[in-house]
Amino acid sequence: MPLDAQPEIHHSTCPHDCPSCCALEVEKIDSHTIGRVRGAKDNSYTDGVICAKVARYAERVHHPDRLKTPLRRVGEKGCGPEGFEPISWEDALDLTADAFLRAEEKYGAETVWPYQYAGTMGLVQRDGIHRLRHAKKYSRQHDTICSSLSNAGWRAGAGVNRGVDCREMEHSDQIIMWGGNPVSTQVNVMHHISQAKKNRGAKLVVVDPYRTGTAEQADLHVMLRPGTDGALACAMMHVMLRDGLADRAYMVKFTDVPEELEAHLAGRTPEWAAEITGLSAQEIVDFAHQYGNVDRTFLRIGYGFTRSRNGAANMHAVSCLPAVSGHWQYRGGGALFTQYGIYNIDFRLIVGADLLDRDTRLIDMSRIGPALTGDTYDLGDGPPITAMLVQNTNPVVVAPDSNKVREGFARDDLFVCVHEQFLTDTARMADIVLPATTFLEHHDIYMAGGHTHLQVTKPVIEPQHEARPNHHVHCELAKRLGAEHRGFEMTEWEIIDETLRASGHPGADEVHAMHWLDCAPDFSTQHFLGGFGTDDGKFHFRGDWAKVGFLEPERMPPLPDHMNVIDNADDDHPFRLVAAPARSYLNSSFTETPTSQKREGRPEVMMHPVDCAELEIARGDLVTLGNGQGEVTVHARPFDGIQRGVVVVESIWPNTAFAGGRGINTLISADQGPPLGGAVFHDTKVWIKLAPQA
Repeated sequence: MPLDAQPEIHHSTCPHDCPSCCALEVEKIDSHTIGRVRGAKDNSYTDGVICAKVARYAERVHHPDRLKTPLRRVGEKGCGPEGFEPISWEDALDLTADAFLRAEEKYGAETVWPYQYAGTMGLVQRDGIHRLRHAKKYSRQHDTICSSLSNAGWRAGAGVNRGVDCREMEHSDQIIMWGGNPVSTQVNVMHHISQAKKNRGAKLVVVDPYRTGTAEQADLHVMLRPGTDGALACAMMHVMLRDGLADRAYMVKFTDVPEELEAHLAGRTPEWAAEITGLSAQEIVDFAHQYGNVDRTFLRIGYGFTRSRNGAANMHAVSCLPAVSGHWQYRGGGALFTQYGIYNIDFRLIVGADLLDRDTRLIDMSRIGPALTGDTYDLGDGPPITAMLVQNTNPVVVAPDSNKVREGFARDDLFVCVHEQFLTDTARMADIVLPATTFLEHHDIYMAGGHTHLQVTKPVIEPQHEARPNHHVHCELAKRLGAEHRGFEMTEWEIIDETLRASGHPGADEVHAMHWLDCAPDFSTQHFLGGFGTDDGKFHFRGDWAKVGFLEPERMPPLPDHMNVIDNADDDHPFRLVAAPARSYLNSSFTETPTSQKREGRPEVMMHPVDCAELEIARGDLVTLGNGQGEVTVHARPFDGIQRGVVVVESIWPNTAFAGGRGINTLISADQGPPLGGAVFHDTKVWIKLAPQA
């Protein structure tokens, strides 16, 4: 490019697993090179704002360690780059298909388990793997690692996944961020909050077990114990009903059993909740009054507090608050968990739904460790898993019970093909590694949970080196495996176009030309003024748990409550662990970029100073955290932004960042949260002791 030339600006969409799916403007230097990445200024949600890690995306796209060619492992499982040799794409695909066919011949089709998640939120590249799965009758995947618990809890009350548009925060007088940290995971929300604070004097309240970057900016931080959100919400509703802050007329018109709820909550006093949450009764009363007295209160509900054995019950209890206060009636009031329910996307072509056989085995992705090590709870009467295709995820790092995950991947009889951008911990365990494109190098379609825009993208640059999109891998493997479906004969763009039209939207070219399609419902629909998404149109205090889940729904509390099934601290394990996201990482993405590494430094455990003093632990000391799952060694950091008995390790770091090579998910159980399954990342009791000092 000439020195005085200006780079081309191309529209794109951030694909990473956060609720925003930000609209982007990307500088294109040449056909292989990008420059700066900015938020799209003319998108009314993104409004020119993106997180720092995506703003420096050129670091990731042009990283020298990006995979350049397909690889075959010739060393031991878990080896570094020296244990792999380059091979051609044809050979890599042939070897993979041959391994799958041999496994199928020996054990049947269910022995193959394609495994994926949301390393890209693009619907074609992310979900096309299911078309291959269904065409071959491979084992199905129960997608639980992120949002199954929160989805079940929200839908138990509201019935459908939609809520108030975040852009309405400009009309809010109070914004409550409950169980999320948008400074790290959804920076656009902080932008809209700051505008509301500036223009209306809106107050920000954060409910979170520790003083996050978001909590540092709050007018009030409600710092409860992890796993006790349901108790806090119930006590708040008790106070509102007791002190005349409930909108009884709204409850009669829009909710199912208001009188039954009030009788149930009579015993859920602030004093009761104080014992559970670690807050004082007066703090709970004051928060309930602050919430109930401000009609234009926007309750932005996150995912974090639901990643617990009682996560669905916690979500349901919190979602009941605006139904008691009547805040749904007011512009700038109400609640939002996710907007995924507004897009009405027809996934049939993408996933090959016409080939789905529901009798095929369904395996919970969060239980990959037990499944790979032969647990009959997961495998049933079916065969062992002996072949896998892994895309868009790094389970050796991100999945619970990592010791078992590692043990499973280390099996000699397990063939693994990993399609990735970097040689991750999981790729190091693979037999074949395929280089993958980034979002700037392929076509896709995106819908967002945090806003209302549907977006379609084309490549900004050519694929780096020999990287290929997921769709290419699905189609090429299908040819070799004898899998037939018309989706394998179509381009990504053809699939996007047909999917959009089948969903009642304009075609791919039209949406791409507009840069995005705003699918926001009208005010009445967003605020459920015409009824909620339940069969009777009422918000359900009495949740029909069997309707939203199939894993022991009878265990769920019939009305909002504290569900005391969490991994409570005890004498042998006196601390409760929260494994929250680090600001510069996203799941295990961005851990390879120099700027992210520099900012984060090293993994540390945050401990209350009094707990540190009692254990004679000083800043920087190596400490070991342990439980029945295993042990993890990290450096200690005294931190007064948590309750005593609570510890936080911000994650997710590669396993190699920890002393001994065991990452934080070593300590996390693969237990399923009822009623729909779900990883319990923030529901862990541990002991802590000084480790031998270096």
